[in-house]
Amino acid sequence: MRRLFISATTLLLATSAPLAMAADPMSLVLNWTPTADHSPLYYAKSKGWYNDAGIDLKIEAGKGSGVAAQRVGAGASNVGIADLPTAMQAKGKGADLKAVMVVYANSPQGFYWLKSSGISGPKDFAGRKIGNPPGDASRMMWPAFAKKTGLAPDAVTFVNISPPAKVAALKSKSVDIISDFYNEHDLKAQEFGADLGFVAWRSMGVNVYGNSIVANGAYLAANPERMKKFVAVTQRAYAACVQDFEPCLKALTTEVSGLNPDNQRNQWSRIKQLMRDDTTTKVALGSFDGARVKADYDLVQSLIGIDKPFDPATLFTNDFLDKNLRMTAN
Repeated sequence: MRRLFISATTLLLATSAPLAMAADPMSLVLNWTPTADHSPLYYAKSKGWYNDAGIDLKIEAGKGSGVAAQRVGAGASNVGIADLPTAMQAKGKGADLKAVMVVYANSPQGFYWLKSSGISGPKDFAGRKIGNPPGDASRMMWPAFAKKTGLAPDAVTFVNISPPAKVAALKSKSVDIISDFYNEHDLKAQEFGADLGFVAWRSMGVNVYGNSIVANGAYLAANPERMKKFVAVTQRAYAACVQDFEPCLKALTTEVSGLNPDNQRNQWSRIKQLMRDDTTTKVALGSFDGARVKADYDLVQSLIGIDKPFDPATLFTNDFLDKNLRMTAN
């Protein structure tokens, strides 16, 4: 009997242990293909942090902030990464989403051109072709940039090109201007040298929040503890990568082929600049400032429009962030 008892107990432990350790699936859609700004996600996965928190995270490459916001808002993905003003516009169209952590506290958006084309700045954009993907956040936010710089929203023609084709399109002069994140600045500076023209949106008075982690509203309401664990791991991963990028770079390049490590290092040095503001350094890494969110909302509403206005305070929450984790001051 004793042997049977031990065998039954052993069997019970053997069958119950996997159930206790089983991780709940969670889907995350990126804004674009994986690069340095997504490396903390891959680092946390490689360390097993999400699994330790009971989360089986599946990461999917994206096709623009607009698409990511729509997917999350419709419940096709549990969480995602999207430019915050783009998420605002999606919410105004009925998307059910809420931002739970900001990655870019400053706008990463910029425009690039060749000085030899006769363009000296945004005032010369009229009548020109801008190359970017159709789901790109800069295309959706173009009316705000145009009005801020005194251009008519229809003053330019947009040409559909994929992210990897931007530099080639500018070099071949099939487009006059390309939009891109500041992360990739070094590659273009190396390619075009002194002929490169550049303007950062934030220098033109359009410094809206950039990439943020957004969650489906219904999923968040049904799984608050899971979301708390997800944000805790993600915030911890970003903090770790700020301190030492090399392990994060290794995790990214191990999982994603075709990335140049030196380029990704250059990107991360600029990403850290974009992550840093008074709120992320003094309150918590990834924290939103309510007044800034409202200012962004007012900008989007006045210059672009929001189909169904809402209280901007309902767009985000800082409740899941650890106040002991802060962005470094330099």
